Amino acid sequence: MIKYLDINNPGYSIKCKVFCDNFREIEHVVLFAHGFGGHKDNKAAAHFAETMLSKTKKYAMFLFDWPCHGTDVRKKLTLEDCDTYLTMVLDYIRNVMKVEDICLYGTSFGGYLVLKYLHDHGTNPFRKIALRCPAVNIGEVMSERILTEENKALLARGKDVMAGFDRTVMIDQAFLDSLFENDIRKWDYIDYADDCLVLHGTKDEIVPFEISRAFAENNVIEFIPIEDSDHRFQDLNKLKLAHSHMLDFYTGKR
Repeated sequence: MIKYLDINNPGYSIKCKVFCDNFREIEHVVLFAHGFGGHKDNKAAAHFAETMLSKTKKYAMFLFDWPCHGTDVRKKLTLEDCDTYLTMVLDYIRNVMKVEDICLYGTSFGGYLVLKYLHDHGTNPFRKIALRCPAVNIGEVMSERILTEENKALLARGKDVMAGFDRTVMIDQAFLDSLFENDIRKWDYIDYADDCLVLHGTKDEIVPFEISRAFAENNVIEFIPIEDSDHRFQDLNKLKLAHSHMLDFYTGKR
């Protein structure tokens, strides 16, 4: 079944989606953190949820829209709001759904935000973390791969711009600066290494493969290259391969 729900706190309303067999019998949650310009109706996440539910019991896939993404109503993206959203979602899973066993599936910008969360909070709320093509160099990705020259000129003049690919998100120069200021490659994740897995396509056109591999190696994190895959894993067979590794990782089969 698919269940849509909102997490409401004063000033916030987070739009969420849950894949499960029975909402009242969930004991394990895989939380999905989508990428920049993405949304909770992510096709790759739906594929993983269907595969997972066909092979496991009492598991659920929990998705939500980051600020300014999908059907979220906030206007301008900030890292502070992203941290608040992730905190509120985790609180909901633990305190409302009464689930303590939480794993994380993060991709691209979502992977960056989760790694930033670990650093900022100094604790790991997840039993296992699997990151597909994490944007560990998100400042460079935003400046060199996502923003146009016109975008950057407008930002420099203090203007807001709509940035992205198929879907766009409003950002300002302060947001771009915050990405460079919070460069996760400068931080140490070795304490979390045993609970982390990074998978990356060798033909990723957005986040360079070698940058992701260097991040994993520097932090002694298991790294799995997916040969010839692009950033979005548009080849279903390559996505299936990545998901097979991830499901084994979550369920203790690797």
